[in-house]
Amino acid sequence: MRRLFPPPSGGDDHEWDLSELAAAYAYPGDHLPGGGWLRANMVSTADGAAYHGGRTQPISNAVDMRIFGVLRALADVVIVGAETVREERYRPARRREEFVARRTAAGQTPVPAIAVVSASLHLDYSLPLFTEAEVPTVIITGAKAPRTGLAAAEAAGVEVITAGDEARVDPLRVKPELVRRGHTRLLTEGGPRLLGQLAAAGAFDELCLTISPRFTSGTAPRVMSGPEIPEPRELELTDLLEDSGFLFSRYRRVRQTAE
Repeated sequence: MRRLFPPPSGGDDHEWDLSELAAAYAYPGDHLPGGGWLRANMVSTADGAAYHGGRTQPISNAVDMRIFGVLRALADVVIVGAETVREERYRPARRREEFVARRTAAGQTPVPAIAVVSASLHLDYSLPLFTEAEVPTVIITGAKAPRTGLAAAEAAGVEVITAGDEARVDPLRVKPELVRRGHTRLLTEGGPRLLGQLAAAGAFDELCLTISPRFTSGTAPRVMSGPEIPEPRELELTDLLEDSGFLFSRYRRVRQTAE
């Protein structure tokens, strides 16, 4: 792996260890917007597909998955849409022994919690995501979520967080509700619909985007999917790494004056 931006002071074309990756992707320090930092991590093909055959694995590679694991190991909570949970067969975050001491020193749980965003609450609570998680998985939904879904979650012993006055989740309330529960280092892995909602609302802070040197054609969505926003919004490139033709970019959202 080598750093392309910012320009390195010396040669760094080598296999980066986990400590180097953790340093490269460290969360910002104090004075975070809203008390927390919401990072998105997505992968896209060169022709813009967010997945192939409903899954991201075919467009990823070993280094991308390594970074994926490091980003999870740095986070307090991983936010994911219910559709992605179903399509990707999500499992709980696994303990990474290399990060246990680091997480303990930072006052974090041994692994990040998974927070599933769902309006319908149409979820299978017998899945390992809910039954085998070292840190209990939570659900984020709206105040008018279906009663049957709420009852099923309650019966399964799953904590439900309300972030919205309707059935749908208000993207602007996701981060504050999680920060209120002590989660300041937030990570979302999408999918495209959830990230599109967060982006349209101006609710995320950073985008880590892997560009895969593959193409798929087809009808897969982009990494952000949803209604077109009135005007394109700005991102600032802060880091760019490369390995085997894969580009690992890191963008910070440029804030509007009113924010």
